[in-house]
Amino acid sequence: MTDRADAAAAVTTRMLDAVAGRDGTAACAVLAPDTVTELEQSADKPCAEAILAEDLPEPGAVVATDVYGQRAQVRLDGDTVFLAVFPGGWRVVAAGCTARGDKPYDCVLQGG
Repeated sequence: MTDRADAAAAVTTRMLDAVAGRDGTAACAVLAPDTVTELEQSADKPCAEAILAEDLPEPGAVVATDVYGQRAQVRLDGDTVFLAVFPGGWRVVAAGCTARGDKPYDCVLQGG
């Protein structure tokens, strides 16, 4: 993998490990701003509480990471996570995503 792909995979793993470890603050620290806003509005709770209530899969092994310019897709055992580059590095835009053939991914957590 390239350095950018490694960095995207590391952010993905950090977020999922934080959720699994019940550390909502750490998980929210790597979310994209729109994703935080969407999560807080839909749950009517602060991000650190709301993310722990989401049905995100347990962290799995990274299977593949694809980087497309300012965007990345990290595929794990049982999950697909989408990221974008922001000042300061990669941020999670959507997580808990499953493929639906020709249709867009269905994601548990996503920004507006």
